[in-house]
Amino acid sequence: MNRSTSTALARMPDIAREQHLAPQGELSWVGMSRVHQPIRLQHAGGDDPVLASVGVYVDLTDPLAKGIHMSRLYLQLDEYARHHTISPASLKLLLNSMLSTHRDISGSARLEFEFDLCLRRPALKSDNSGWNNYPVTIDAVLEDGQYSFELGVEVTYSSTCPCSAALSRQLIQAAFDDAFQSREPNGNSASEPVSFSDVRRWLGTQQAIVATPHSQRSLANVKVRLGDVDTFPIVDLIDTLEDALATPVQTAVKREDEQEFALRNGQNLMFCEDAARKVKKVLDASDAAFTDYKVHIEHQESLHAHDAIAVVIKGVDGGYQRR
Repeated sequence: MNRSTSTALARMPDIAREQHLAPQGELSWVGMSRVHQPIRLQHAGGDDPVLASVGVYVDLTDPLAKGIHMSRLYLQLDEYARHHTISPASLKLLLNSMLSTHRDISGSARLEFEFDLCLRRPALKSDNSGWNNYPVTIDAVLEDGQYSFELGVEVTYSSTCPCSAALSRQLIQAAFDDAFQSREPNGNSASEPVSFSDVRRWLGTQQAIVATPHSQRSLANVKVRLGDVDTFPIVDLIDTLEDALATPVQTAVKREDEQEFALRNGQNLMFCEDAARKVKKVLDASDAAFTDYKVHIEHQESLHAHDAIAVVIKGVDGGYQRR
């Protein structure tokens, strides 16, 4: 490579630095999505490495600017992730850094993180445990000099239909009538009295439990807006939701665990409306700094080909909308 060629390459064009001749309008957000970035997550349950899909954006307020400097955002995110854990305080630093490299053309910055958090969960009865997976989102924004943080988690659980349970009980009663009513001629005095042991033995047969209620895998997708917090309360929020719903999906399962799970399903019959109200109740009573929330319940029906949905918001001015 001769000197003239080297000199020409040293003056590579930077089209993004050029300006339009006439104003072209402002843009709300410009940046990159689905950036694959290993991060370390600081939360109340520990400090875990996760692989995140990250969105990194600034607005474009200069109507003459052709575009932003995306490579700067990418390199800032990578440098940040190598030296910091993800926390509200450290994300404020990154948001400010993003604006500092675009100070002439941008006034707001935004970060979106999507990742799966794996938590070790104990079995219901046995001494076993296993890993459960929870999709998590974090949305951090610096706008008009103010920071805002949104945390989203998804919890999978089992829901047993109350209507189906009632219909099943009716069929079991009918089966009991068929099995024992013949011992009462004319419906009066029994020629062969039915004993406790007779009924107990019958209840343990397949002919007794002729019907079972349908249940389905269900999802609670919850987004909360956070106040002043030091760490993202991811594990606390997951625990709160699973305790309220009572039947989160399990990992390691022996027979005693499966029996306990069946018991919990039978004692926590719920429509999607019931699940949404349970979650709303615990979020309203939570001591965590949730300034707002939106709950989306999805019961993936085993009876129908469609799903059953319930949505509830906290209902604060300027907060999440019903739409």
